[in-house]
Amino acid sequence: MIQSALTVLLLFLLILAVVVISMTVKIVPQARTGIVERFGKYRATLPAGLNMVMPFVDRVRYMIDLREQVVSFPPQPVITEDNLVVSIDTVIYFQVTDPVDATYEIANYIQAIEQLTMTTLRNIIGGMTLEHALTSRDQINNALRGELDGATGKWGIRVNRVELKGIDPPPSIKDAMEKQMRADRDKRAVILTAEGERQSAILMAEGQKQSSILTAEGERQAAILRAQADRQAAILRAQGEGQAIQTVFQAIHDGNADQKLLAYQYLQMLPKIAAGDNSTMWIIPAELTKAMESIGGTIGKIPLDGGGNKTRVDMDEPVVDDALDSDESDTQAAVEAALEAAKAASTATGGPAMPKLPKLGSDPTPSGEPPAPAS
Repeated sequence: MIQSALTVLLLFLLILAVVVISMTVKIVPQARTGIVERFGKYRATLPAGLNMVMPFVDRVRYMIDLREQVVSFPPQPVITEDNLVVSIDTVIYFQVTDPVDATYEIANYIQAIEQLTMTTLRNIIGGMTLEHALTSRDQINNALRGELDGATGKWGIRVNRVELKGIDPPPSIKDAMEKQMRADRDKRAVILTAEGERQSAILMAEGQKQSSILTAEGERQAAILRAQADRQAAILRAQGEGQAIQTVFQAIHDGNADQKLLAYQYLQMLPKIAAGDNSTMWIIPAELTKAMESIGGTIGKIPLDGGGNKTRVDMDEPVVDDALDSDESDTQAAVEAALEAAKAASTATGGPAMPKLPKLGSDPTPSGEPPAPAS
């Protein structure tokens, strides 16, 4: 019996020792602190680590988290200056700097911060229009943080940051804003399209201008080249004709042509005159019959040397463009000289004078003589 009583007593003392030790030794986690009360009155603040308190007298009433905390508040309706109701939800970043004030100066600092945030936000947004509020979030955050930090300082709390998660206007205002934004974008699209068309038209006009200038310049150069080619061709043709005439008359001078040769050439020309389509009648002059009578008897008596010019024409002489006018004058002079030489040769040999060949279509018969019959 006595042993059982001793066993129970030892067991009781062991349990009591465990309870006393547990009430005496307090372990506070890192970044936290404990508020110790003795008989309901604040006694001390326990730091992080192992701490000793008086059992059955001291009690750890609160454990305060010293880390920065993030609290998101539900959306709250706020009226703007232009009487539009918007829904705003906020996020608060705060930290406990004085655990004693946070415990005894305010009953529930989380709820207090929420209510203070809503009232301060209504005051700030109430002085702004909706458009201003939507584009001034940084300004609202800074103003709200300043107001909250000044009010929560006596609670041992520091507000580090305030963020507006969203500002939601009514659905009708959203629809109107979307239409306005769509209209503004359509306007800018039309302006950009018109600007692009304007630039395109300017570039096309500039291209057509340059093309017209280049085309006109090309036509001008082509016309100049064609004119130069025509001028060169005309000069060469004139020089060729001049040389041909000069060669013919040079041959006449060298052969010392007389009246009989000219009459023979005239006879050879008559069939060509008669071969024309419009030739219905042609007249033979009387001098031609006399010349034909004397051709057979005198053709063998033509002197070998008639005393004409012996100068030969150089057929390989190059053609010069600038000699066109001088060649024409030389050709005329050569023709006149050939006629004078032929007259002089005819007079020297005692032959009849060279008759003047009448023009075609004129009446060569002298007055009083009947015209020769037509063949």
